[in-house]
Parts: sequence; C-alpha cells; structure tokens
Amino acid sequence: MDQNKAPTNTAGAATVLEFKEDRALTEMMRLRVSSLQRSGQKRQDGERLLLPHEAVYRLDFACQDLAFCRWFFSLTGHGRVTITGISQHWTPDLTHLMTRQLLEPIGTFWRNAGDPEDSPLKCLEADMQEFGERIAELAKVRKVMYFLFAFKEGAQAANLSCSVEFTAEK
Repeated sequence: MDQNKAPTNTAGAATVLEFKEDRALTEMMRLRVSSLQRSGQKRQDGERLLLPHEAVYRLDFACQDLAFCRWFFSLTGHGRVTITGISQHWTPDLTHLMTRQLLEPIGTFWRNAGDPEDSPLKCLEADMQEFGERIAELAKVRKVMYFLFAFKEGAQAANLSCSVEFTAEK
C-alpha cells in the first residue's frame, strides 16, 4: 500500500486508474432517497439507499486483462474511508442498488483524530489486497466498475486521492 499520490508517469505495462466520482449517478441515487422521503414510501425489499456521507465512484478499464499491483491513497486530515465494490451494471433507467450486489471484502483506510497530519494512513492490508485482486478479476468482464465511497469521522471527498495500479497480464 503506497500512501502517496499515484505516479504520473508509469513505466512498462503498469496502469494506474484513479477512482472518479460519478456525480450524475450519485445525484440520481440521492433523488431516489428524497423521493421516497417526500412520498412517505419505503425502500424496496433488499434495496440499498445512498446515505448522506456516501458517493458513487467508478473505474473505467481501457484494458481488461489486468493483475492487481497496489493501492495509492492519500487523505488530508483525519477520518475513515470505506470503499465497497458493486457488482451491478447500471442501465439507463438507473435500476435501484440492491444489497446483494455489494461485494466483499470492502477496502478501509483511516487516520485517527489524534494522529499527526503526516502519519501514514492505516488500512486492513489483507482486505485491501483481496479487494484489489477482486477488482482485477471483475475487470476481465467489465469496462466500468462502480463503488460506494463512505466518508466517516471527518473524512471528506475533497481531501482524498485514491487510485489502484494494475499490470497487464498478457
């Protein structure tokens, strides 16, 4: 786990993909929540609604034969960020997110409030390794993959940089 920003120049067959917020999809999911609240309806059985501290991010795969190498992440300040992969392919009608479509394991990294600003981020390395390998596996059948990013304990999207490095398998 490299807790620095991803290198701008990668050598050889390495590919660094940055997680990018899908603002349109995040907004559509927020509209679903507000629509249910206004109408007094309940979510569908098994539906996963977007929480206020969450946003939808995506990775776009130009190449699909990838092997996971490592994560690059930085977080200014303190807080906790969890990343949950989503197995769903979103369609133009923006079908609802169902809890069965959330993947395990999740990626989590954090810096505690009392830790110095320049202290390294903490993470569950085995989970982050498995999560990266799972992303590479799903990339073989996908051009785009979606993720839920949850910002907790003071973490904010504006203070986050997160990307993942892969190498080409072929």
